[in-house]
Amino acid sequence: MKKSIFGLALLILTSAPLFGQQLPDRKGILKTMELANDTFMTKHADPSAPTTGGGKLRPSNIWTRGVYYEGLMALHQICPREKYYNYAYAWAEFHKWGFRDGNVTRNADNYCAAQTYIDLYNLCPNPEKLKNTRANMSMLLNTPQNNDWTWIDAIQMGMPVFAKMGVLENDTRFFEKAWKMYEHTRNIQGGKGLWNPADGLWWRDADFCPPYKEPNGANCYWSRGNGWVYAALCRVMDIMPAKEMHRKAYLADFKAMSKALKACQRSDGFWNVSLHDSTHFGGKELTGTALFAYGMAWGIRQGILPRADYLPVVLKAWNAMATQAVHPDGYLGFVQGTGKEPKDSQPVNYDTVVDFDDFGLGCFLLAGSEMYKLN
Repeated sequence: MKKSIFGLALLILTSAPLFGQQLPDRKGILKTMELANDTFMTKHADPSAPTTGGGKLRPSNIWTRGVYYEGLMALHQICPREKYYNYAYAWAEFHKWGFRDGNVTRNADNYCAAQTYIDLYNLCPNPEKLKNTRANMSMLLNTPQNNDWTWIDAIQMGMPVFAKMGVLENDTRFFEKAWKMYEHTRNIQGGKGLWNPADGLWWRDADFCPPYKEPNGANCYWSRGNGWVYAALCRVMDIMPAKEMHRKAYLADFKAMSKALKACQRSDGFWNVSLHDSTHFGGKELTGTALFAYGMAWGIRQGILPRADYLPVVLKAWNAMATQAVHPDGYLGFVQGTGKEPKDSQPVNYDTVVDFDDFGLGCFLLAGSEMYKLN
């Protein structure tokens, strides 16, 4: 009963009636985001403390925390509270603006943290903040390998860093390198690439390319994996100049994904962990849903996606998350933990205690930030 009463209260708070595709109340969206974020910041009051995800101690500049800070900076953009900036700044300072496993890395999971380092630098420029980021990205730019992103999650972890650096340095070579790496993952990785234009979706890595199939015989398209790519595409297009030469290609993929994702939304507003097999650990899942809502809301706001077609999808997704996944204390339910496919970190339910409690919140804050910006 407590859950249902809270869900009803959130529905009233965060949403105007869906008649005529009315938008949620901005104050309600922000209050929901702040509730979830304050819960996290209270639990993890020391941003320098290592994470304990999966039962092991790991430094807090791991990718899961990097994704959280992407969401926090998005929240800070629409609600610039000093405590948000200070929390992110203390984290970056503790890690000396560097990366997990050393400051020379080709692993996008490691340099994901640079997305927030650059955001913090842009708010208060100081060359020391980006000493490590500039050195690492220069290494990636000036070495011939384009095959680093062997799994699609890496596109979100890494490609926005190239976009941000290209703008910051006014150097189109970063845009070109990002395209070459994306193109390799899309068209070459695993033999024929991880993108399936016939379905408008991505295989998570080469392990899931045909002949691999889901139990129902369909291709395996993991929700959050596709969410990472979808989020990356809108983030990169938002950052890069409008006339960047590869934007049309990114835009075509974004539109194709949008159409495919719209077609497989659940009736309750969520997406399943397996996009084409609702029987394979089917059920509500927040991270993929949040990333899809984030991308679609951005697409609507940019005039890329038809508002009449996609706003109902986004509204249903946001209301589902806000009323069915957010606990009274701000904890997020229905979050699939770390992994690479539908079966990982199962079962996923309202009371699931997830192995890492940071990246799901990051995804949720990204979605909320774009919902807030819609008009």
